[in-house]
Amino acid sequence: MAGVKLSIIIPVYNEEKTVAEIIKKVFASPIKLEKEVIVVNDGSTDDSLAKIKRFKRKNLKVISHKKNQGKGMAIRTGLKKVTGQIVLIQDADLELNPRDYPALLGPILTGKAKVVYGTRWAKRGNRRPGVFYLGNLFLTGLTNFLYKTDLSDMYCGYKVFKTEVLKNISLACRRFEFCPEVTAKLTQKDIKIVEVPIRYQPRNIFFAGKKLKWYDGGVAAVTLLKYRFNWEKILTVSFVVWGFWVFGDFFFWLFKERIWPLWQKL
Repeated sequence: MAGVKLSIIIPVYNEEKTVAEIIKKVFASPIKLEKEVIVVNDGSTDDSLAKIKRFKRKNLKVISHKKNQGKGMAIRTGLKKVTGQIVLIQDADLELNPRDYPALLGPILTGKAKVVYGTRWAKRGNRRPGVFYLGNLFLTGLTNFLYKTDLSDMYCGYKVFKTEVLKNISLACRRFEFCPEVTAKLTQKDIKIVEVPIRYQPRNIFFAGKKLKWYDGGVAAVTLLKYRFNWEKILTVSFVVWGFWVFGDFFFWLFKERIWPLWQKL
């Protein structure tokens, strides 16, 4: 579509084996839109940054964090530099294929959606890596239960947004809680999420540098609960009630035996 620019944010942390190839695939993706590629080097300690800098493209922006801050922070940093009307999140490994961009962008370009998630489990032939698949299944089920959604793959790395939608969400995430946080806040704004099937080639979780850890699942679950039940208000009310319960008798005695007699003498 003429006049529409796609901004692609690629968070990178120690992906020297794959980052050059994924950037090539992103630029070669079969979409007829102006592209803006924003690579956020999140404090990599390997040769990732050097490989990124070998690309000399006018529509490539490279941003570096001095220290590793997490995928969520990398996305937030990249979002500040977005100038396109649509923004797409692309992982720096080779698990997800930029050839799926037309399918991911379709519902937004046709006006049927403002947000699109990829789903790895709807396409026949995609492998499902045991423990991570089960963890994702649980977290997606928890999302559907808490937020009345009908998602099949909440934690999929492919997420596409109309830029105005994503920029109007106040993000607090630092690591992999980006997925549950943005999903929770989208549903609270009554913004529909459309899923489309994508290709998926999982890498070995133990030997290929996968960054997602077992405890990130716990953080994701807490994030979903936090934004559903507004723990800040719950904790505040609980503290006030606890205070009255613990100190109520003392304040009643103080008022009855000290303050009230003094008041009567005035």
